[in-house]
Amino acid sequence: MISIDADSPVPPFEQVRTTLAQQMADRTLPVGTRLPTVRALAAELGIAVNTVARAYRELEAAGLVETRGRAGTFVSAAGNQRLSLAQDAAARYAQTVRALGIGRGEALEIVSAALRSRES
Repeated sequence: MISIDADSPVPPFEQVRTTLAQQMADRTLPVGTRLPTVRALAAELGIAVNTVARAYRELEAAGLVETRGRAGTFVSAAGNQRLSLAQDAAARYAQTVRALGIGRGEALEIVSAALRSRES
């Protein structure tokens, strides 16, 4: 179930994206599940088709879903690897900031700022 909080500072496309990604992570949406069409989900949520399309594009770019032409959009098996990929990226980041002499606090602030800028 997805709901949009119109009063949230988080854009609707990001609310859709994060909700679907979380449902994939907790296996509410298992690998192979066909997602609703962009138009159907937009109508269900009362938001613009382009908003849902953007969320789907970002999920596809992250490897969490795959579009199979007219067959639809499906939860990808590659999505199961996302935590491993994130851990690898974090390890590389930690190695880089250590090499640059950046302390833990400042490194965490950099990551937090990057995550905040992604949300806006």
